[in-house]
Amino acid sequence: MSASGLRQVHLAAHFPGVNNTTVWSDPSSESQIAFSSFRHFAQNAERGFFDYLFLAEGLRVREHKGRVYEADVAGRPNTLAILAAVAAITKNIGLVGTLSSTFNEPYELARQLATLDHLSGGRVGWNVVTTSDAFHGANFRRGAFLDRDDRYRRAAEFLTVAKSLWDSWAPDALVADKASGRFLTPGGVGEVDFHGDHFDVTGRFTLPGSPQRYPVIVQAGDSADGRDFAGEHADVIFSLHSEFADAQAFYADVKGRLPALGRSEDSLKILPAIAFALGDTSAEAEENAREIALAQTSGPTAIAFLERIWGRDLTGYDPDGPLPAIDPDPAGAGITQGRANNSADPKATADAWRARAEAENLSIRELVIALTARHALVGTPSQVADEINRFVQERASDGFVIVGHTNPHGLDEFVDRVVPELQERGVYRESYPEGEPLRRALGVREYA
Repeated sequence: MSASGLRQVHLAAHFPGVNNTTVWSDPSSESQIAFSSFRHFAQNAERGFFDYLFLAEGLRVREHKGRVYEADVAGRPNTLAILAAVAAITKNIGLVGTLSSTFNEPYELARQLATLDHLSGGRVGWNVVTTSDAFHGANFRRGAFLDRDDRYRRAAEFLTVAKSLWDSWAPDALVADKASGRFLTPGGVGEVDFHGDHFDVTGRFTLPGSPQRYPVIVQAGDSADGRDFAGEHADVIFSLHSEFADAQAFYADVKGRLPALGRSEDSLKILPAIAFALGDTSAEAEENAREIALAQTSGPTAIAFLERIWGRDLTGYDPDGPLPAIDPDPAGAGITQGRANNSADPKATADAWRARAEAENLSIRELVIALTARHALVGTPSQVADEINRFVQERASDGFVIVGHTNPHGLDEFVDRVVPELQERGVYRESYPEGEPLRRALGVREYA
């Protein structure tokens, strides 16, 4: 809360990987792997005083019809390696990476995150994701690896072990007394002895407590279990609720759980992911948004999207023509691997899509655009700033994770044109406080 009583806007910057929202074919798009892309993205977000940059992670390349899906694969580098490199060329911005609690082990990941928090001066966050499918599991120890119902139980146990490791060194464990030749105080490094359903960990951690004690915990689950997990463990929710009324309802539901857990409203920040399109006029912004949507959904992308539901090869269909009259093939449910299929009843979904396409006179491509388009901030810079501020002041969010449609320049215009508008309204910082850790910048729970 500012001196004027206005709630402050928090912004995070999402590095755009290759997917159906990234227009990698745009002439301004650059490599998804080259350090120059990460450097520009990070330094531009820091120029805009964003709280943190956010990296997703893909543990396996997507496949479609038994082949690597060539429309969205350009390499998926390791998250921690990128964050370590970016830490060296930035000073203030937070560094948040997506890391699976299913396919990592607590000791190893706790050590990596603590090391990075030390190296960055307390700027690290961990987006905890849970994974249970056999497709990703095949790259690791065995098949599905985990029953779906156990994924949050494992994640909670993972965090318990990690926090025990982070807490195992006494605050005064390091003394560096050269006269006596003693570096560690007696008993300064405690032993962790944990035995649970998913982990057995006994030993001593290799690092003292990091600047934040725990990295900022980010979580994106939206199920009942996911919301409960976030209420207990998370500092930030990476939300997909970006339409105002829906976002307001989600905000009220999640924040309403906090008092029973002994938490304040501000101890958990909710930041929906949102795209944007700017223009000098409303009409120009709407036209830019339309052109971006068309670029995001090529003909092959539209057909592949339909094939996920139909379970059939539909390459003979015109993406600018009508939907297939044939029904989905029940045996083709696994035609796409590595992307969630949220349809429990493909035939019912196909029937509903055909009815909508007929009622609205939509081609395959137009329907896919309508189905996949998320709420976006569209307007002049002033209008977009007003909308962001409305969400925050009326408690539909605490800010946004801003998603550009090109890499690495997708946020440049937002930083140049929208950030100054937010600053003029007195709801956004004009500098970073010197040496401030990510927890304090976000205003979430701090630990001694």
